[in-house]
Amino acid sequence: MIVVIGLLIAFLLILILARRNMRGCRWRQTGERQADGQTLYRCAACGAQLATSTAKPPAHCELERHL
Repeated sequence: MIVVIGLLIAFLLILILARRNMRGCRWRQTGERQADGQTLYRCAACGAQLATSTAKPPAHCELERHL
């Protein structure tokens, strides 16, 4: 019982103390194509949206640079 309570407390502390900007971006394709043929991606972690000319998601997050 003490172990379960300890795990719950640890989990709650992680939720409270974890900073959102420390999570890596997880890019998801929106399914929208831009007029110039670029593909739009949205980050599931921070909400950033970036368009790429390749079929690959962005390599970095523009919002992380400003945090």
